[in-house]
Amino acid sequence: MTARRSRLFAAIALVAVAAALVLIPLTLNRYGLYILSRWAVLAIAAIGLNLTLGYAGQVSLAQGAFVGIGAYTAAILTTSAGWPLLATLPVAIVLCFAIGWLLGYPALRVQHHYLAFVTLAFSTLAFLVFRNEEWLTKGIYGLMMNRPAWFASPLSFYYLCLGSLGVVSLATWWLIRSPWGRAFMALRENPIRALSLGIDTRRYTLMAFAIGSTLGGVSGVLYAPLVEFVDPTPFTLALSLDILMMVIVGGAGFFFGPFLGALIAVLLPEWLRFTQGFYLILYALLVMVLLVYSPQGLLGILDRFLADRRTRAASAARAAAAPTLEETA
Repeated sequence: MTARRSRLFAAIALVAVAAALVLIPLTLNRYGLYILSRWAVLAIAAIGLNLTLGYAGQVSLAQGAFVGIGAYTAAILTTSAGWPLLATLPVAIVLCFAIGWLLGYPALRVQHHYLAFVTLAFSTLAFLVFRNEEWLTKGIYGLMMNRPAWFASPLSFYYLCLGSLGVVSLATWWLIRSPWGRAFMALRENPIRALSLGIDTRRYTLMAFAIGSTLGGVSGVLYAPLVEFVDPTPFTLALSLDILMMVIVGGAGFFFGPFLGALIAVLLPEWLRFTQGFYLILYALLVMVLLVYSPQGLLGILDRFLADRRTRAASAARAAAAPTLEETA
């Protein structure tokens, strides 16, 4: 009964949050809609990194580069070739999947901080291509692009971002609970044991990078019309670190971790702007205190609380059953 009640409460909470995400934007101004749209877009990128890092255990500092690849793919094809925005999505998916697959090969040879350096090098290389290959990206002058006519208003574009986040979330939910998701988690916990159980660790390592990178590209396709101007500046290492922080602060390896982490990374600096020049310092201090107290992120705190509660309930049940067992004996 308790488990059923918990699932019912979780379902009600999820419906309430979904209703709030649909209804509250009706009362917001243009900037508020931009902030929520940015949250939805970056949450997609964070979900991809959570698959790679949180579930498969592969460190990546290149997610921001894949957001840039997706954004430039959308901007170049819509401005130069006249493609509609949705038609650029399959191209960005295929391109990011292929590059992510290739980037996964170093993960077969190196791990942990060595792998982080490899992905850091790729992130730097991607930024240099965005900045220096002016024949393709227009370099520091950037590319202007307009939103699709059907989603030209801030509210309609927000709903496009929110709907895309919903589709990605459902697909990720299915993936995590499929044999692939269980293989990813086995790879994270112990690659040698996973290999001994017949899991093709090579293939699943490559797939973890490819799928996570693909979601970064999807995020980029939405990011380009969100800002309506694509230049190299946003796609530095800082963006990759921001997305990594979203995953870690929310809770790596938790399904809702990227949602919560992206919400904090996007909204908390806005809430702290009343401190004027000190808001970034306060933001950094809050994040540092959180990670010192709970390296598993915010959802890690909740998970520990629920685990302690279950332990106490089980202990109380055993204590209550002990006299009955003694009487029976």
